[in-house]
Amino acid sequence: MNWRSYYKPFLIVTSIILFGTNCRLSSKPNADVVAILNKAPNGPDTTKISAINEPSINIDHSNNTVPLKNMFGINAYEWNFLENPGSPNDRKHIYEDNMALIKTFSAVRHYLNWGRLETTKENYTFNPTNNGGWNYDIIYERCKQDGILVLADIKNIPEWLQNTYPASSRDDDNAPVPYAHSLNDPASYADQARMAFQFAARYGYNKNIDKNLVKVDTRKRWNGDISNEAKIGMGLIKYIECGNERDKWWGNDESHQTAEQYAANMSAFYDGNMGKLGPGVGAKAADPNIQVVMGGLATANVKFVEKIIAWCKANRGYKKDGSINLCFDVINYHLYSNNGDVRIQKKATTGIAPELSNDGSIANSFVKLANSLPQHPEVWLTETGYDINQESYQKAESIGAKTVLANQADWILRTSLLYIRYGVKRVFFYQLFDDHAGGTTQYATSGLAEGIKRRPAADYILQVTKLMGDYNYIKTISKDPLVDQYQLGNKTMFILTIPDETNRTASYTLNLGSAKKANIYNLKMGADLMDTKQVNTINGKVTIKVTETPVFVEGIK
Repeated sequence: MNWRSYYKPFLIVTSIILFGTNCRLSSKPNADVVAILNKAPNGPDTTKISAINEPSINIDHSNNTVPLKNMFGINAYEWNFLENPGSPNDRKHIYEDNMALIKTFSAVRHYLNWGRLETTKENYTFNPTNNGGWNYDIIYERCKQDGILVLADIKNIPEWLQNTYPASSRDDDNAPVPYAHSLNDPASYADQARMAFQFAARYGYNKNIDKNLVKVDTRKRWNGDISNEAKIGMGLIKYIECGNERDKWWGNDESHQTAEQYAANMSAFYDGNMGKLGPGVGAKAADPNIQVVMGGLATANVKFVEKIIAWCKANRGYKKDGSINLCFDVINYHLYSNNGDVRIQKKATTGIAPELSNDGSIANSFVKLANSLPQHPEVWLTETGYDINQESYQKAESIGAKTVLANQADWILRTSLLYIRYGVKRVFFYQLFDDHAGGTTQYATSGLAEGIKRRPAADYILQVTKLMGDYNYIKTISKDPLVDQYQLGNKTMFILTIPDETNRTASYTLNLGSAKKANIYNLKMGADLMDTKQVNTINGKVTIKVTETPVFVEGIK
């Protein structure tokens, strides 16, 4: 989660309680609270889009074969998969009601605490874990079965590593090194890198691993318990993330890393610092094809990535093909659309429509950097979203007669449409359920599901996925209203949106070429499919009423 410490001090304490400990809090908001939230006042439109954040017109992106559904990922925890309230001690089976919600999304970023995998040093457990009794094999196998990509975000430090620190500075968010070790030395991160090897050896795709290097704690926790078994190359995980928001500025000194220190960290995690840390160290040492994702950056600052690249150049050198020997495969950052600016720690007071934010220009800077490298690493956004509580500076407000939940849905969908325009390859929303249902702090009420039902934002994601999840973005042909063209083979779909937050509408005449008819699709809250109507065109053209809720149009010959 993306925490901003420059806000009121009492919120810092609250945030630590709610988020820093990964507590599992109730995911059922108070219905009366939601009813009040949906009556939030509509404020004046004080935010205007700047030219730097506007998409380019009529630029062909047909070589960017990223399906729209890749913009619909979600952040989630293991208990979201396994914890059935009717049978809370059964962690060996998928909770199907929750799985039905998770299947709305194309990908899951799994917040995975290192301490669950390695509760005591060099004793690795996966199925079940000694800490919590979770069954990760079951989760990952089901995700693969259902076509859901998993990004395993291995974060925080285990208790045994925390205990190397003085009591006054123990924190699970400390940098992943033993106390008093240099944060500049890749060798200091060897413990974490050994764990990365074990995880990649089990869940990656490489079956040709020295079995003597694969370790698992086979001791049973009690009589009749299931024993962990060593497994190799299960083919379940392709992407593994090294920590989370390591560029943080809040918290104690021991939790901070500079870009250069994090580069040393990633070099160990990636491939055991090019093998220098010995056998059985680093994710790539277990599976050379596993993709190591940079820990999502809290500051959304491209300069942090530039410094990591410079460190790699100086310390890892060049490959035979002349490219810098990087210690990551995917660039990853976090950004929440609001009227502040996290890069300069400008305080926000409210969430805003994504098109009115600086998200476009920031995305462009990351993609431009990625494209300047011979490897052309993908750029992912793994945290973004909006709260529904109106005391959060990341709130989605009601607009006119539109409720908070309806507006959250609009902005969530439009966030995905924005990032695919700028070449970002994947988006993951924060998060499946509220962290603190009915809470008043930022990121407490960002859930896209509630109980065992989708919120409207998830309804919209499901409907768009069903209609055109495999379509590729081709180009934008109009800025206001925004008109985007998508393609799948010989089929074309247009998405039309007013990029504003004032309940503005407009008419747009769309040229569908030789089409005699047009199918018009409108999103519908509480449904699996959009409403559809078919109209005749006039000389291949159809006039569409466009609102701040995207509308979808295809020509029929």
